[in-house]
Amino acid sequence: MQRWESLADNQPMPRPAGQLAVFLSGTGRTLENLLAAIERGDLHAEIACVVSSRRKVRGCDIAQAAGIPLHVVPRRRYESIEVFSRAVWRAVDQYDVELVVLAGWLSQLIIPGHYQGRVVNIHPSLLPLFGGHGFYGHHVHEAVLASGMKVSGCTVHFVDAEYDAGPIIAQRCVPVLPGDTPDSLAARVFAEECRLYPEAIGDVLSGRIQLTAGRAVTQPRRSPDR
Repeated sequence: MQRWESLADNQPMPRPAGQLAVFLSGTGRTLENLLAAIERGDLHAEIACVVSSRRKVRGCDIAQAAGIPLHVVPRRRYESIEVFSRAVWRAVDQYDVELVVLAGWLSQLIIPGHYQGRVVNIHPSLLPLFGGHGFYGHHVHEAVLASGMKVSGCTVHFVDAEYDAGPIIAQRCVPVLPGDTPDSLAARVFAEECRLYPEAIGDVLSGRIQLTAGRAVTQPRRSPDR
């Protein structure tokens, strides 16, 4: 593992913050959470740019208010997924991005070779349950309640060519309570998302979680004296 040291006093230097690109299509709640985690020091990262697939959404306002370069690439302007995807990655390629973070991104996207294993997403269910095409937002929570499940949760995963099917990085559970509505369950799940996503992103950036032979492998945490 590379060590960052000062040549002057041989003392460890701070590790450079990981550079993120955040993709969104709506309210920007996850972007807001990541910015708060960075501000608190819980996530050692910087958001280099934000890409939105929709104009005039709150997520764009949050990016602009934070002074983050914003690129709006509306899906409807492009005749195919292939052309749309190329436009998205052209925007991101302007930056030295280590990891692409999907944060309520609702457009299908083709991931080019140089970004394979460098795109992550959070989904509001315990994948592989209640994932795939059409399962997003309240559709997920409605399906969980209709199924009679006693637990739900959220999943962070690497993104591949299939909806919600990439290798799982981390998961957290929440109870499904008597009398739950899609709104109340969604709020409980999102509270866990706010804790889990920054932690998982940090572990990927640090190399603690690595994509190996199609699986997300977690390395043991080092003890403080090492």
